[in-house]
Amino acid sequence: MQELLDDAARRAIRYLRDLPERRVFPDDEALAGLEGFEGDLPAEPSDPAEVLEKLDRLGSPATVATCGPRYFGFVIGGVLPAPMAASWLAGAWDQNAGMVTGSPVAARLEEIAERWLVELLALTPGTGAAFTTGATAANLCGIVAARHALLARAGWDVEAEGLFGAPPLRVVVGDEVHLSVLKALGIAGLGRARIERVPADGQGSLIASELPQLDARTIVCCQAGNVNTGAFDPIAEVVERAREVGAWVHVDGAFGLWARASRGLASLAPGLEHADSLATDGHKWLNVPYDSGIAFVRERQHLVGAMAGQAAYLIETERREPWHTTPEMSRRGRGIEVWAALASLGRAGLEDLFDRCCRHAQRFAEGARDLGVQVLNEVVLNQVLLDFGGDEATARAIEALQREGTLWAGGTSWQGRAPMRVSFSSWATSDADVERSLDALRRIVV
Repeated sequence: MQELLDDAARRAIRYLRDLPERRVFPDDEALAGLEGFEGDLPAEPSDPAEVLEKLDRLGSPATVATCGPRYFGFVIGGVLPAPMAASWLAGAWDQNAGMVTGSPVAARLEEIAERWLVELLALTPGTGAAFTTGATAANLCGIVAARHALLARAGWDVEAEGLFGAPPLRVVVGDEVHLSVLKALGIAGLGRARIERVPADGQGSLIASELPQLDARTIVCCQAGNVNTGAFDPIAEVVERAREVGAWVHVDGAFGLWARASRGLASLAPGLEHADSLATDGHKWLNVPYDSGIAFVRERQHLVGAMAGQAAYLIETERREPWHTTPEMSRRGRGIEVWAALASLGRAGLEDLFDRCCRHAQRFAEGARDLGVQVLNEVVLNQVLLDFGGDEATARAIEALQREGTLWAGGTSWQGRAPMRVSFSSWATSDADVERSLDALRRIVV
């Protein structure tokens, strides 16, 4: 076991060391190498060292260098050193983090991480958190907490009786609602097609004056950080309207929620602390390993009411029980990695991480404009949309950049156009990486 793990560590360290100079997306030869994994299930056991060697030899070249400094696609962060090391150690611990008696250390670190996050993001003291697989599951947690609260106020126990015969709920979303929210609404039984859409402005922000009449059975889903532009919905205005009638406000802040940790960016999301529930990713801008998401519910009892359950063989304690906050009962200790990221960076390091990514976005947009490329969005956060002279020219530029390999950015659909979307989310990206990427852009444009 020790020799195998030492070998795995050497291979992992070599992979990380070589990341800055490798192609961001694997070439054709590396992809063809994946055929080496094909074949029948072995009839007999294999030497674990040989299995690891094959995995590294064929698998490592075919990975996408998302941990590297020049991956700018899909708002994927890298992995900070401390949470990566914590993940290795937690893997050796192999803890079931579902309840305190399953892993006192995982439960305690999750509890501390919850408190630190609420303080860092300036949320309402006492807000409850759920550590999930990602923002989709976090959105689900927030939405089922809303379902629980609104139906309970209407005298309906949805966890016991289900939705058959339940008082109907309304869902209001902005036109730029993210798929993860729609998916969560479908899973929660509230439907993807029954939603009421509110028009968005030129940057994708919900127009508050276009909100329909709200009531005490309405869930309003807002966005903190549009996936294309980085824009924020007017959350403070929405919350004010919702509070007048007892509606629930849920905020999808998969990456934009972290703006609250920066003194220079926090003004983008005023009133967010008054939202009833929020969702974010850890594996995006916090730069912890996959998979990691966090849901926040301002009144903890609604999260627990929607998620908790009892069984005679499950030993409960007086402490915060993790399985009372998430869909899963047995799960890995995601809070360990979140704790490690927060502990290693502290407030100053976290603020620097988020501010630096936004500075990179501003510089990249500026450099693109100097080359005659049109920037379609107001670069308020870490997102840049580029048009190279029409959809066809942009598609050619994206293909050429991806083939060249210095950086990776993808295409998107935005208000009738098909621009290139560039996302700055990694702690590993330096000023030099931005300039190197602009040089690649210059070669493609010229």
